[in-house]
Amino acid sequence: MTPPALRTATATRPGARRALLAGSAGNLVEWYEFGVYGCFATVIAAHFFTPSAETPGGSSALIATYASFALAFFFRPVGALLFGRLGDRLGRRPVLVVVVGLMTLATTLIGLLPTRAVIGPAAPWLLTLLRVLQGLSAGGEFGGAVSLMTESAPPGRRGLYGAWQSFTVALGLLAGAATAATVACALSPAALQAWGWRIPFLLALPLGGVVLWLRTALEEPAPGSAPAPGAAMRREEGPVRAVALAVARVMGWSAAGYTFLVVLPSYLQSVPGSSTREALVATALANLGFAACVLPAGQLSDRIGRRPVMLGGALAVVLLAFPLLHLLRDPGPSPAARAGSLLAAGALVGLMAGPGPAMLAEMFPRGVRCTGLGLAYSLANAVFAGCAGLVITALVAATGDASVPAWYAAAACAVSAPALATLRGDSHRGPLR
Repeated sequence: MTPPALRTATATRPGARRALLAGSAGNLVEWYEFGVYGCFATVIAAHFFTPSAETPGGSSALIATYASFALAFFFRPVGALLFGRLGDRLGRRPVLVVVVGLMTLATTLIGLLPTRAVIGPAAPWLLTLLRVLQGLSAGGEFGGAVSLMTESAPPGRRGLYGAWQSFTVALGLLAGAATAATVACALSPAALQAWGWRIPFLLALPLGGVVLWLRTALEEPAPGSAPAPGAAMRREEGPVRAVALAVARVMGWSAAGYTFLVVLPSYLQSVPGSSTREALVATALANLGFAACVLPAGQLSDRIGRRPVMLGGALAVVLLAFPLLHLLRDPGPSPAARAGSLLAAGALVGLMAGPGPAMLAEMFPRGVRCTGLGLAYSLANAVFAGCAGLVITALVAATGDASVPAWYAAAACAVSAPALATLRGDSHRGPLR
């Protein structure tokens, strides 16, 4: 005779898988765009942020491009609060439909946007406005998607289900980098600079359409009445303390992830002897290493806990960030050694990103889960990821120190490690609050 628990798990498995697919697919569209934007930062700088008196691709234009990149991240906490409260009150599905539609629209419009040469100073302002819309939608995406996936996970698989959020982030970044690299290899440098860079942005339209269809078809049980803002948090622990602790646990993941997976292409283009195509291929390799590690890391955290896996990843970044960067900059190592170092850099981020979503979901009760984990993740990414390109580019220009990216990633992980060490060893075993 089948045990009741097994019958329940079997009965809910199709619904759990549908929730997993619908919840994670939107991240692919979101991070696809972020990957494309990072890969074409120098091209965007030349078209939208370069005054006529400045040399195309100059440092000030690149810094302005990264400032627009960072601005989108600072609107993510606003989106997390707005869409998080809606998700906690109305349910996960309607919010997830809205945010993926908004992200798809903004990304497609970037591909159609006139450049500065056509409409003058209005071009960078319109681009920045679209980045703001993307930031708002991205802020609501994480909280709703992670809440849906972890709440739908079968017993003992919450880490794996949550890891799919990070895995589709990896797929999105990898798809963005691979698409950019394919376009760069297929077109001449002149065609790429003139119009080819628009193609990856326009491809977001069919991708977003598929995700929108998946989410509108998702069935979600009607949510119970949500408590007043902060009420459920006050019954457990102070909301400010919970969010601050969550930010500290995520900051190393955010900083290392954007340093190794997004900022790297434009940074490597400044290395003597490195071309745009080589830099884009390098980024694809780093994202491949990330994607290969995320799901095993989430599954491992279901067995041994979130703490050892995430803490191990943070400490590994502290120890290996400098050797990995020096290996990439040194002209001596073979292509195979360089490829291995890029795969390793991505894998280190995957150790933190795999268990991370489930870890955040376990910190907040259901009534404020969308808001709490979305706000914590968005704040960490706004400060330590969105600013990564701006801070690294500005510090390299000011100091001439080529090791700034390694300093940035290692320092953030060094601060994050003590916060990760405070995780309970058995938090992965019990049910969500």
